[in-house]
Amino acid sequence: MARTLEYFITETDRDLTVKEYLTRKEFSSRSLIALKKVPGSILLNQKPVFVNQPLQTGDRLTIQVFDETASEKLLPVRLPLEIVYEDEDILVIDKPAGMPIHPSAGNYDSSVANALAWYFKEQDTPFVFRCINRLDKDTSGLTIIAKHFVSAGILSACLSRRKIHREYLAIVKGSLTPRQGTVSAPISRKPGSIIERAVDFEHGETAVTRYELKDTKNGHSLVSIHLETGRTHQIRVHMKHIGYPLIGDYLYNPDMERIKRQALHSHRLVFPHPITGQKLEFISPLPEDMERVLNPIASHAQEK
Repeated sequence: MARTLEYFITETDRDLTVKEYLTRKEFSSRSLIALKKVPGSILLNQKPVFVNQPLQTGDRLTIQVFDETASEKLLPVRLPLEIVYEDEDILVIDKPAGMPIHPSAGNYDSSVANALAWYFKEQDTPFVFRCINRLDKDTSGLTIIAKHFVSAGILSACLSRRKIHREYLAIVKGSLTPRQGTVSAPISRKPGSIIERAVDFEHGETAVTRYELKDTKNGHSLVSIHLETGRTHQIRVHMKHIGYPLIGDYLYNPDMERIKRQALHSHRLVFPHPITGQKLEFISPLPEDMERVLNPIASHAQEK
């Protein structure tokens, strides 16, 4: 993956060094180190410079991202893949339930990473898999993929600084009370388990989840959930903590009567583009299996 970025220096940025300017653009330390290692990656007015070079009004700073390595151990596999957005820096994928993000034991060749390895192999383009907001295997919906190390570093910083706004839709049994609230309860690995997490006020890491009831139908509640932190299984653990676990969740609430996977969907993403800064917004509608829980008669009629 190769990408050329152009920046034109204004009076506001005069006398900043290249490093200071790129840091303001949210280039990570790791990205700056990677750029310095490759001759010709940083050009000022078409001439190579060091990152301590001061900038002047009217200068043209060119960053050439040479991301030519590839994830060699990643098996390219032709799999269905719904790409809802793509440009030179990112992709946004609408992931189906049941598809893992990364290969793992038992899922060596069925992940989003495998599918994208095939996608870029067909274009004869080296590809390193860099997922920004990872989803559990059985969680459906929107996820962001960075195409090169610069966009990955900027988006990772955006995520940690809460500049990527993530809204999920979840279904719980019964009528959620109160209708909205915030769960602030630290989470850690459950003792004796390598997978499960639990609320742990003594040893857990800070975790904050906001929720709001959207609808109650067919004895179930559709809940909008916003993450302020991103702990493993955070939504699933927090909703169980307040007494409303997600239905279909084999780890935390194996209620499979209405759905065979945790009823959780990455519904909406809002974030600044890592290079242009433009606000991007994407929405994925409620998937059919979750819709069927709330409207079983209508869903059955549509199938006919």
